[in-house]
Amino acid sequence: MLKILRFSFILFLVACNSTSGIVENEQQEQPQKDYDFTIVFGSCNDQDNAQPLWEPILAHHPDAFIWGGDNIYADTPDMEKMKAMYEFQKNVEGYRKLVNTAVMLGTWDDHDFGKNNAGKEWEKKAESQQLFLDFMNVPQDDVRRNREGVYYAQDLMTDGKTIKVILLDTRYFRDPIDEGREGTILGDAQWDWLEDELNSSTADYHIIMSSIQVLSRQHRFEKWANFPEDRQHLLDLIVSSGIKKPIIISGDRHISEFSKMDIEGLGAPLYDFTSSGMTHVYEDFDGEPNRYREGDVVFQLSFGVLNFDFENEIVNMQMRGVENALLQETSVKF
Repeated sequence: MLKILRFSFILFLVACNSTSGIVENEQQEQPQKDYDFTIVFGSCNDQDNAQPLWEPILAHHPDAFIWGGDNIYADTPDMEKMKAMYEFQKNVEGYRKLVNTAVMLGTWDDHDFGKNNAGKEWEKKAESQQLFLDFMNVPQDDVRRNREGVYYAQDLMTDGKTIKVILLDTRYFRDPIDEGREGTILGDAQWDWLEDELNSSTADYHIIMSSIQVLSRQHRFEKWANFPEDRQHLLDLIVSSGIKKPIIISGDRHISEFSKMDIEGLGAPLYDFTSSGMTHVYEDFDGEPNRYREGDVVFQLSFGVLNFDFENEIVNMQMRGVENALLQETSVKF
């Protein structure tokens, strides 16, 4: 399937393996560019707030949409209340249109898990897992219905290419943060699964969805760097497995940013594209260090777009906002 109605913009800076551009909202869109496949993703969606981004998302005619976590704000042990929140979200008009036109994938974070900053200790995690799977329209005979955690992988195939989407569960098995180096984010069963998925993959592209940031490690909030051995193991696995064209995407932070790391053994920089949030943002953001940041931090309502150009082996990454404004973009050439 060939996707149209894609845009390129005036300011476009060229580098070795990546290109990046930062544009102002008022800049005019230039002639459209064709892409072979488009994935849109987003996170931090409070069902009680206005949701102005569904129509801009639909304007990209995405082949797939990925929820990045905090897909609703439940924060409750009452499963009937959580179920009602999910039902409300499923009936938002723009979202309902998207469900009918795109492959829907996703993971969760703490607020839809059921408790702020919670991990494996959350006593309602098994019940909330089933409600999340109901929200995602997962069949009753799916493997996720009968195992702990919502981690999952799906191959998206088009035009002779395969994009493997790997959805990590950073909540169900996560040890308390104060255990740090001695603890784990994914737990043994999920680590075994992930190693098998990566080591056996023949896909042409790999999108790894983590609800929390992987590369950025200097801020004080939740992140993989709170578990440095797990973080290093993930990065080592991405290299040792030999997977093709990996990109990490993440949410959680109520800001959006591109983080980029050059890693020996990878043919192109590894990006962690954070897109957050869809209904509310970190309005008082006044800066924080991130040695891996490319470009600026965006703290406006936004969603992320991944445009795949198979012929040129390029993935164009865009932060888009209200009225489909282009807030920032970068591209990686593999």
